[in-house]
Amino acid sequence: MVKAAVDRLLAMVAIRAVGLALGLAALPFVDWPAAPAWKWLALTALVQFGYYALLIRSYDIGDMSVVYPLARGLAPVLTTLAAFLAIGEALNTAQLAAVLLISLGIMVLSLGAGASRAAVGYALATGVSVAAYSFTSGMGVRSGGTVLGFQACLEILNGVVMVGLALLTRPQAAIAYARRQGARGAMAGLLSVAGFLAYLAAAQRLPLGPVTALRETSVIFGAVIGTLVMKEGFGPRRIAAATMMVAGIALLAFGR
Repeated sequence: MVKAAVDRLLAMVAIRAVGLALGLAALPFVDWPAAPAWKWLALTALVQFGYYALLIRSYDIGDMSVVYPLARGLAPVLTTLAAFLAIGEALNTAQLAAVLLISLGIMVLSLGAGASRAAVGYALATGVSVAAYSFTSGMGVRSGGTVLGFQACLEILNGVVMVGLALLTRPQAAIAYARRQGARGAMAGLLSVAGFLAYLAAAQRLPLGPVTALRETSVIFGAVIGTLVMKEGFGPRRIAAATMMVAGIALLAFGR
């Protein structure tokens, strides 16, 4: 939705508006995060604002079939590294091989046609932000003890800032966009909230690296959507790169 939109910022705002509505509706019925989780909540929200900006810019200048696999393929590697350095989640031989496969896939995709230096740079920066919020949100639900409460508060924080920014700076455009694209925004918002809720539920109990890796098997779907829906080229180089990244992600997830 964001890639296909003429106004990508408002497309992102529409998604977060749905999260805001769901967060406000859920808040009276869920346990609030415990005190140790609030710092992780604030960090996650801050990083996600950077993620939104980087993703929008990446889609402005790069193909989805390049940007999405690069951003999402890098995230499991960095999240696994962060989990190892910060909380001692160690890698075995199979998982080290997985990191190598994902890295090679990223290199191959970065060198392909349609992958400009600027697009690759923004996509990799987006991947860093994905890894950062994957780690901070995982630590948040582990320290706070409540997945639903953590996400409800996060959706409210993100939604208030994103919707408030749109209404303050571009009120007429935001209202017009909501009227034209309300149904699509609602569907995308529901998918976004449900997908992240599933990630948080898994991250609360399972190792962060493999959980993030399983989440990012979506890279193959991103590449296919870019080809079939956006009509972007998807030659042998991109196929090889996507295959290596998905194989590496699967190995990282199941290598234990």
